[in-house]
Amino acid sequence: MGINHFIIALISLTCLFSFSASTNASLPLSDAYSPASSELHDMIEVMFESPSPFAFDGTTLESIDDVLSILPGSVDPALQKICGNTDHPVECIKATMPFLDEKTPIEPLSVLKAGIEAMDNQTKDALAEVTKLSMDPTTPKNVVPILQKCIDVYNNILNSDQKSLEAISNRNLVQLSIELGANVENVLGCDNAFKQAKLESPIKKMDAMLAKIVSNTLTIGVDMVHF
Repeated sequence: MGINHFIIALISLTCLFSFSASTNASLPLSDAYSPASSELHDMIEVMFESPSPFAFDGTTLESIDDVLSILPGSVDPALQKICGNTDHPVECIKATMPFLDEKTPIEPLSVLKAGIEAMDNQTKDALAEVTKLSMDPTTPKNVVPILQKCIDVYNNILNSDQKSLEAISNRNLVQLSIELGANVENVLGCDNAFKQAKLESPIKKMDAMLAKIVSNTLTIGVDMVHF
């Protein structure tokens, strides 16, 4: 097994056993979001609960080789290191790689931008799905208001994404942290609306992946990006 695969294996194990590879303390700004972050962590754990220690996106994996098989090849060591310091390293790598071309220097800021783009795409996919369901005449009437709440939630995330990119352009770390933290609150909204109505969310898995991207961007933006 090459050194890259060995590093990815360590990253994957970190993700699958829900331990953070980071030993650095979070900046004080992240403390303001700790209650929501805790709720976000619980939401992710419940959504992806599995009896097997090797599981990813609903797929049971029997060995480290299986874990490695779900990752893209030729992962840059710098990206491995950055994503290894998030709560969800595998999702971090898979989400950001499509938005990092060969000419892009791999550093926390570029990975953060890629994460925001990935979040934007995932949010737009979820928004399209709930909009479609809300317009479907077969959707129960009591579900339509909940779907509308989800539409508002996803629009809020898209709005915060744009403000995050503006904060990066303006090198405003405080505003960046506020917007990334706001998305921690935002991403809980849709799932919570279904829970309050005692209904199963039809976009549970999409929300869970979005929640992981949100969590990772907050960690990178608050703990690793410095202007």
